[in-house]
Amino acid sequence: MRLIFTFLSSLTSIYLLLIFIRILLTWFGGVNFGKAGEILCVVTDPYLGWFRRLGLQVGGFLDLSPIAAMAVLSVLNSVFVRLANFGSVSVGIILALLLGSLWSAAAFVLGFVAVVLALRLFALLTNRNTFSPFWRVIDAISSPIVYKTSRIFFLSRNVDFKTEIIVALAASGGVWLLGGIVVRIASFSLARLPI
Repeated sequence: MRLIFTFLSSLTSIYLLLIFIRILLTWFGGVNFGKAGEILCVVTDPYLGWFRRLGLQVGGFLDLSPIAAMAVLSVLNSVFVRLANFGSVSVGIILALLLGSLWSAAAFVLGFVAVVLALRLFALLTNRNTFSPFWRVIDAISSPIVYKTSRIFFLSRNVDFKTEIIVALAASGGVWLLGGIVVRIASFSLARLPI
C-alpha cells in the first residue's frame, strides 16, 4: 500500500511542477512554445479550468485560481507523502495540511498586496508618471485595498493618500505576521487530534 502512495505522491509532485510551468508560460502571452506547449496545455488546462470557473479574480487583473489549484494539489500531495511514510493519516492532519495550504495561498496574496502597495508608495514618493499601463494596473489593484483599509482605520476622517498607503502596507504586514502565528498554533493543535 505504501508503494501506491509513494507513486501517487510522485505523480502529484510532477503534476504540480507541470502546473507551475504552465502558469509561468502564461506570462509570455505571444510566444509559441510549439508541440511541447500544446501538450502541456492539454494536460494542465482541464484541471486549471475547474478553478477558473470559481471566479477567483481580484480587481479584474489578478486571477487567484492557479493558486487555489496548486494549493489543492499541494494538500493532496502532502496526504500521499504522509500515507507513504507513516501508513496512516488522521482527520486532524488533513485539516492541518488544508489550513496550512490555505494560509500559504493567503500569505502569497498578502505578499503580493504588500509589493503592489510598496510600488504605489514608491511612485507617490518619487512623483512618477502614473498614467502608463503598468501604473494603471498597480492603481487598479491598490486603490480598493487602500480605500477599504482607510475606512477601517480612519473611518470617515480625511487623511492624505501617502498615510493611507503606509497604513495599508503596515496592515497587510501585520495580518501576514499575526496570521502566520495563529495558523502555526492551529495547525499544531489540529495535527494532534486523535481522530
